[in-house]
Amino acid sequence: MIVCLCRGKNERAVEAAIENGATSLRDLMRCGIGDQCGSCHNVLRGMLARAAAAAATEAQQPCPVCAHEPIAASA
Repeated sequence: MIVCLCRGKNERAVEAAIENGATSLRDLMRCGIGDQCGSCHNVLRGMLARAAAAAATEAQQPCPVCAHEPIAASA
C-alpha cells in the first residue's frame, strides 16, 4: 500500500528505512519519505511506534542460545 503519496513510497520502503535505522519522522524525511505535504505523518508515526514496540519486546526475550534473561542495557 502506498503510504506517502507525494513521493510514491509504499509500506515496504518505509519499513526498509526503519530497519536501516530511521527512528523518527525526521529520519524518514531525510530518506525522502513524508517530506512534502505531510498527510502521511500520522501513518508514519504509527509505523515508527509499532517498530519501536516490537524492538522493545524483542529486547526482553531471553537469549535463544543459553535461555538466560537478557542483560539490561547500561545507561
